[in-house]
Amino acid sequence: MNSPMVKAWLLGSACLALVACTEAPSTQTEAASAKAEVLQAHLEFLASDALEGRDTGSAGHEIASHYIAAQFKALGLEPAGDDGSYYQRIPFRRAYLVENSASFRFEDANGQTGRLNYPKQFLTSPSVYSEQDEVTAPLVFVGYGLVSERFGLDDYAGLDVAGKIVVMLTGRPEDLPSEEGAHLNNNKTRFAAERGAVGIITIHTPEREKVRPYEVSIMYQRAPRVTWLQPNGEPNVTYQSIVASAYVHHEAATTLFRSAPQQLEQIFAQQEAGEEIRGFDLGMTASLGRASRFEEISSPNVAAILPGSDPALADEYVLYTAHSDHIGITEDFSQDDHINNGAMDNASGVSVMLETARLFAEAEQKPRRSILFVAVTAEERGLLGADYFAHFPTVPLGQIVGNVNLDMPVLLYNFADVIAFGSNHSTMGAAVAKAAGQFGIELSEDPMPEQAIFTRSDHYAFVKKGVPAVFLMTGFTAQDEGEDGGEIWGKFFAEHYHQPSDSPDLPIRYDAGVMFTNINFAIGQEIANATERPRWHSDSFFAQPN
Repeated sequence: MNSPMVKAWLLGSACLALVACTEAPSTQTEAASAKAEVLQAHLEFLASDALEGRDTGSAGHEIASHYIAAQFKALGLEPAGDDGSYYQRIPFRRAYLVENSASFRFEDANGQTGRLNYPKQFLTSPSVYSEQDEVTAPLVFVGYGLVSERFGLDDYAGLDVAGKIVVMLTGRPEDLPSEEGAHLNNNKTRFAAERGAVGIITIHTPEREKVRPYEVSIMYQRAPRVTWLQPNGEPNVTYQSIVASAYVHHEAATTLFRSAPQQLEQIFAQQEAGEEIRGFDLGMTASLGRASRFEEISSPNVAAILPGSDPALADEYVLYTAHSDHIGITEDFSQDDHINNGAMDNASGVSVMLETARLFAEAEQKPRRSILFVAVTAEERGLLGADYFAHFPTVPLGQIVGNVNLDMPVLLYNFADVIAFGSNHSTMGAAVAKAAGQFGIELSEDPMPEQAIFTRSDHYAFVKKGVPAVFLMTGFTAQDEGEDGGEIWGKFFAEHYHQPSDSPDLPIRYDAGVMFTNINFAIGQEIANATERPRWHSDSFFAQPN
């Protein structure tokens, strides 16, 4: 009975009793308000040490998933997983790079050979498809490696890359809008594969070094690569023709341009000046190799439905998402605390979603459209649980009218505004503004557009499938005198994000959580009860992303 997991089950039962046995509100006004003590009960359980950081595939995450399912069941929500359950169990492959297996050799037009050293000069990730990879092919420089008819981009114009390894710069041109540019950046592998490339070399530029030093990437090199598996057991690797890849430090990469018509230093100068960068053959052949080992794991999404009340609209769904996983136990055992509890990331978001579900379940007037709640797994591994659900939805994808995503609301100050990333792309922005306005809270514009947050959480999986979405977060303005919300938010990211200190010991403002939940509930009401479903603005790039 001293097992941490047994203690977790006991704690979960106590928390469940606290939530389920809370007296039903006596009036409709009370029913429309979240409860601080309920939010606290959820968060303290989900972020407890007993769950050991809720890493994807871990026992701690399994317990978190059972807890969430139990809450849905206690509220009377219908199961929306597989086979009549609350669970959509996802098979994953976790891949590790075999020690000392990474190799990078090259030969120029004069027959001079050389090699780059791993990891000081180049990095590579394991394959999730093949245990042994080796490719030798000519190198072609393709600038940023981007293609977009909308923005008049084609870095492959005039270049033959079929059967070759493409070499590209990190990042994108500065004149591209940040969110649209980030989306295109995420599709670099697709652009290369569609044109027949067999490998990709990405150059870590001096500009990138200013934002994220190469040494930081080395620190994460031992982390596994994870992907979900298709029903036939094959990994979800769309572009299997890309046999190998490498990430090369800019100083080491200069060697690859020694036979080229233009040297790398000139290209970096063009990049810094914002000039157009054109591709060319490098006059060089490279051989890339690696070995990988695999583990098979599984982890569930947890899904439930509150049926809509309008027969004409009940087969349409407003989707709430919040990721239930976190990053587990740190490998740095020099710290006294090595459990990454993930209180703000994302026990807070799941707690808000569960309390939102209670408000919908106990409301006297049920929403016209159905409400679909999904606690997704493997967000920290690349938005994988959401991506799986977007590929294998348990309701028809075309009937999901909009997605409200809850990821890391920083409940450490009494906020006076909210941010809804993506609100400028669809009519959902108006719904958020109206809902927040009911509580005297403003909807603010994205305070950090350069970060392209709209492409960096679970809603993005649904955006790529054509579903309008917003990512709701606390704003940077504080109500309390002497507090600066942006400063508190920034301090959290600097000192606690993805650290063991992101724990229930933080000075969490559960009253702010109540406000955030009430707004979140009101957003769902606006969307669920509207006659028209949300729609993309006609001029939004994401109406038809390319």
